[in-house]
Amino acid sequence: MQPHVFSGGATGEWRIRAVRTLCGPELPAATHLSVGFSVVEGAAWTLRGTVSNLRYTTRPERDALRASQAPLARGEASRATLIPIAKTAAWWEMAQDERRALFEEVSGHTRIGMAALPAVARRLHHARDLGEPFDFLTWFEYAPAHEATFDALLAALRATPEWSYVDREIELRLERAG
Repeated sequence: MQPHVFSGGATGEWRIRAVRTLCGPELPAATHLSVGFSVVEGAAWTLRGTVSNLRYTTRPERDALRASQAPLARGEASRATLIPIAKTAAWWEMAQDERRALFEEVSGHTRIGMAALPAVARRLHHARDLGEPFDFLTWFEYAPAHEATFDALLAALRATPEWSYVDREIELRLERAG
């Protein structure tokens, strides 16, 4: 599967409104973000990730997400946020069932996410197996009127025990350019 490429630089269909480094090293400065399938020449930084199966999600959870999830690239969703995340070595040393238990049974990740649907559309890109500096590239789109819903989603997720395993996190707030 061809990875999605997120290139931060001087051009792109998304203007970077704000960058917040929550933990770990910062990304080099950029004013715009391009999202596609090829690297933008002259980009200050490039991140790659692939869309994959839902790894910690049960069938009923997946079905509920699909029933409620709004599509990406909706006309009214002129805001987006890219959040690259790297988890700690301790996270990856856990077995799959242990990560699932912490992700959902303890932290309620899917339940928290469902509360923001359909106002906030999302897509997860896996980057760890590509040798990227982040494990996940989380992409969210929403209308300006739903930014408070998105903020509440982030606050709830970051307050969970799962987030104690985040080693690096950067939040890029975006708006459609032009």
